[in-house]
Amino acid sequence: MTSELMALTLAALLQGLQFALYSVLAQRQVGTRYAASPRDVARQLTGQAGRAQRALANHFEGLILFTIAVLVVTLADQSGPVTRYAAWTYLGARVLYIPGYLLGWAPGRSLIWFVGFGATMTMLVAALI
Repeated sequence: MTSELMALTLAALLQGLQFALYSVLAQRQVGTRYAASPRDVARQLTGQAGRAQRALANHFEGLILFTIAVLVVTLADQSGPVTRYAAWTYLGARVLYIPGYLLGWAPGRSLIWFVGFGATMTMLVAALI
């Protein structure tokens, strides 16, 4: 397995952990009865539950681009030091983004996001060169 694929696998596992964290925080806020219902009437999550929900959505968005980058690098056989470093940088940024969002780090959270996004774009550009 390439280093980039390993980072992608770990990013997907991180997404699963992030989903579990969001689920726990959301259920604490809305209660078990509502969480188990069909949720015909939406409830707005606030506080850490709301932040966890938004951080999870953000990771889904970032993971799509990162997955494309890893696939392009892997299928084009363009793996190298730059793409490996960028892949691990993306993963590190996503790990830091979770507490950054939950704890309201500003502007740190946005800087962390930008590092991960930049790492993904670096992988795509490196695959073209």
